[in-house]
Amino acid sequence: MRESYVELVALHKRFASLAAVSDVNLSVPEGQVTTLLGPSGCGKTTILRLIAGFLQPDSGDIRIKGERVNDVPPQRRGAVVVFQDYALFPHLSVFENVAYGLRRRRVRGPELKGRVESMLTFLGLADQAAKSPLQLSGGQQQRVALARALVVEPDVLLLDEPLSNLDVKLRVRVRTELKEIQRSLGKTTILVTHDQEEALSISDRIAVVEAGRIRQVGTPYEVYARPVDAFVADFLGIANFLPATVLAVTPGSVLLDTPIGRLLAEASGFVAGDSVTVLLRPSAIRLSATSGEAMVRTSVRSTSFLGGFRRYELVLGDFRLIADQPMTGLDASEPELWLSIDPAAGLHVLASRPQ
Repeated sequence: MRESYVELVALHKRFASLAAVSDVNLSVPEGQVTTLLGPSGCGKTTILRLIAGFLQPDSGDIRIKGERVNDVPPQRRGAVVVFQDYALFPHLSVFENVAYGLRRRRVRGPELKGRVESMLTFLGLADQAAKSPLQLSGGQQQRVALARALVVEPDVLLLDEPLSNLDVKLRVRVRTELKEIQRSLGKTTILVTHDQEEALSISDRIAVVEAGRIRQVGTPYEVYARPVDAFVADFLGIANFLPATVLAVTPGSVLLDTPIGRLLAEASGFVAGDSVTVLLRPSAIRLSATSGEAMVRTSVRSTSFLGGFRRYELVLGDFRLIADQPMTGLDASEPELWLSIDPAAGLHVLASRPQ
């Protein structure tokens, strides 16, 4: 397995005065899903289009399987794109949509028929072959677009927001199918999305992009539980930030003075007196109707029922916190509750205080 099946080296791209991509370095391992995650307009689709060859970088290198492909035309790069709108041909049948790329590559006769039918069967579309894409559901159209991309046996599969046109419930089901398909084929895949849940559930690795730069690359757990800065922390899920001061340092941990009392956290690289930021995920906050050791009183600003749990918006002095709690054990009408922290459930120390 190649550790750098696709490699981006010092990649830059400008559109007039806008720096769309700035010094991007990224290694995409073979056979895995690597996701470019970030807000709209951050440059992630531009990166994808540079890899595909639809755009040319101003500087830097793009390598696929070790070969520099900057000057290789899109059709010879071994990378295919599934677009956000699927780009299916409504006047062609499902079979002909899937066969389109093969025909462009001059595949004909029994080989074409066999490869298309095999791919349609693999994706559960064999009984839809004669239909128009307009007769299919959103999830089926997504699979047709995927079949058209996979049937040409690309080296790299590029997915540009492929699930954004689906409703929420269907999106969850289709992304599970997409991950199963990728796993079974072992296809090196680069996914672009702004959906944090989608990225966390599908990806082997996530590259968080902001303003044309990659802020952090890591496994879903690493970027969620150990973000490098407040932007990454805030973009991946709900984040509570509190200013803190390091009181003492021991190997592998620090004692912090925070607005909710003293907290012991796993951390390194700090010294006593440092001003830091404490990241608290909603799951790290524990609420109780009665007081106890190491607990502080907090006011309840609002509550929201979210199915399997209840979300609390809390006021603690000048700070507002979000806490997610199981449905049992608390009266949602309580105006005040007692708060404590479970460090193992989502506490992380960042290098500087929030802005």
